[in-house]
Amino acid sequence: MAVDTQPAVVTNASVGVPRHHVLIFLGLVALLLVAPFVLYPVFLMKVLCFALFASALNLLLGFGGLLSFGHAAFFGIAAYVSAHAAKVWGLTPELAILLGTAAAAVLGLLIGVLAIRRQGIYFAMVTLAFAQMVYFFCIQAPFTGGEDGIQAVPRGHLFGVIDLSRDLTFYFVVLAIVVGGMLLIYRIIHSPFGQVLKAIRDNEARSTSLGYKVNRYKLATFVMSASIAGLAGATKALVFQLASLTDVHWSMSGEVVLMTLLGGMGTIFGPLIGAGVIVTMQNYFAGFGAWVTVLQGVIFVISVLLFREGIVGVISRWLKKPL
Repeated sequence: MAVDTQPAVVTNASVGVPRHHVLIFLGLVALLLVAPFVLYPVFLMKVLCFALFASALNLLLGFGGLLSFGHAAFFGIAAYVSAHAAKVWGLTPELAILLGTAAAAVLGLLIGVLAIRRQGIYFAMVTLAFAQMVYFFCIQAPFTGGEDGIQAVPRGHLFGVIDLSRDLTFYFVVLAIVVGGMLLIYRIIHSPFGQVLKAIRDNEARSTSLGYKVNRYKLATFVMSASIAGLAGATKALVFQLASLTDVHWSMSGEVVLMTLLGGMGTIFGPLIGAGVIVTMQNYFAGFGAWVTVLQGVIFVISVLLFREGIVGVISRWLKKPL
C-alpha cells in the first residue's frame, strides 16, 4: 500500500470564510464609501495607504514571525519609481503604480535572499542596514531629486480615461486598490501556504523536521510583503504628488511597526485600526510639533501595558473570535 510521504497541512479552506469576517469587511467598505462625503478625502487616502502598508508588514511579522525594521525601503523606492515614471516618462497612473510595485518586489527579493539567513533581532538589524543603504542611494541617485524629492507628480488619467485630478475620484481608486490588497493578504493567510507560514512562525524546527523548505516560505513571504508595501508607497506618491526622503527614512519603518503593534499583530483588521489611530494623531495633533512623537510614544506604552495584543487583539479575545 502506497504511503503519502508529503507533509500534511490542516487548512480551513473547506470551512469557508467566517461569517463575521464577511460582515466586518462589508461594514468597513460601506463605511469607507460614505466617509469621503464627511471627511477630507486626502486624509482618508493617507489612512488607506498606510493601512495597506501596515497590513503588508503584518503579513511578515504577525503571520511569519519576522520583524523587519527596513520596510520603508520598499515603500519609499516604490514611491520614487512611481513618481518618476508618472512625471518624467509620462506613464499612466496604473502603469506607474505597477512599475513601483515591481521595483519593490525586485528589491524585496534581493534583500530577502540575504536577510532570511538570519533570525530574530539579527534579521531585524540586517533589514535596517539594507534600508539605510537604500536611503543613502535615494539621496545620491540623480532621478530622486536628492533632498528635494520628486515634486508636482501628475496624477494623470486612469487607463487614459478617468481624470484623477479630483480628490474624490482618486479616493475611490485608492479604496479599490487597498481593498484588493487586503483581500489578497486575507487569501494568502487562509491558504495552505498561510497555514504552513503560521506553523513556521510557531515552531520553525518542527516545520523543518516535517520536510518544509522553511527558507523558501520565508523568502516568498518577504517578497510578497515587500510588493504590497510597494503598492502602498506607489499609490501614496500619486495621492500626494510627491516622493521624498521621508518615505524611505528609518523612522517610516518605525511608524509602520507601531501601527501594526497598536492595532494588533497577527490580526486581519488590526493594521487598519492602528494606521487610522496614528495618522489621525499626526493630522490633528500637528499643532504640537515635535510633541506628536512624544504623544505617540505615550500611547504606545499605554497600549503595550493595557492592550498587549493590540486594540483588535483584545477585542478578539473578548469576543472569542479571530479578527
